[in-house]
Amino acid sequence: MADLDDLLEKTSRTFALTIPLLPEPTRREVTLAYLLFRIADTFEDATTWPGHQRIDALEEFGRLLAVDEDRVSTEAATRRWMEDPPDDRHSGYLELIAEVPFVFDLFWQLDSAARSTIRRHLARTVEGMARYVATGDGSSRLELSSLQSLRDYCYIVAGIVGEMLTDLYLTEDPSLAESGPYLRERARDFGEALQLVNILKDSARDDADGRRYLPSDCSVADVFDLARSDFARAREYVLEIQQRGAARGLTAFNALPLLLARASLDRVEEAGPGAKISRPEVYAIVAEMERALDAGEPVV
Repeated sequence: MADLDDLLEKTSRTFALTIPLLPEPTRREVTLAYLLFRIADTFEDATTWPGHQRIDALEEFGRLLAVDEDRVSTEAATRRWMEDPPDDRHSGYLELIAEVPFVFDLFWQLDSAARSTIRRHLARTVEGMARYVATGDGSSRLELSSLQSLRDYCYIVAGIVGEMLTDLYLTEDPSLAESGPYLRERARDFGEALQLVNILKDSARDDADGRRYLPSDCSVADVFDLARSDFARAREYVLEIQQRGAARGLTAFNALPLLLARASLDRVEEAGPGAKISRPEVYAIVAEMERALDAGEPVV
């Protein structure tokens, strides 16, 4: 896991903190799933590519995902992507793109059920991302006009992730066997909650890049209200996992992003876009979560 962990740390601070909490084999499955989704996200947001090039990369990535192992095609695609890199601001994302063959090699070594779950959900995200890129003007511009269009976008990039993770949990943890319908009803809202926090936090930077996720037909307060409504459903999701007696690490993996996002939402509402919680605050949140787990108290 050393190389995978290195890629994880270079592409996400939050998931580098939470994924190691998971028990095996879920940890390895989620690590690879995260990296594959991050590859797709890098193509969607490519800062140096016009729209048609981003769509081409997403479609080629989808084709590679859909077939059985094809190392030759994967290496050829990676060379093309790196000849004209998709990002000039984040070295971690570029390193990940350069390591696509390595990530695919390990993905194909997963259990067939996990591979099928990840591939099925990722294919839907890749297709949806390509559709959104196609609505732009050939650049990186994207404007969402309504609250429903914001929710639709959040589903493509985050709600589907919640559904995928839920399917992986249900496959790997027998204690959740009876919780499938309950968790699946809330998975989309969980993903939406986390994505809305990112959108609110990064709205000023996104606007400068030509991506306007906050819709023009409603107020920012409406988006905050939607996020808090989603948090209530996400809390139900986490508590169901905890109360069913799932592995401690699985409960912690789901609880910690929710706790961090809720604190971030409060901070952004107080101080505006770009505001972040401090490292000591993160440590305090982790410590309180661990205390609740030790005491058998509701973790969120």
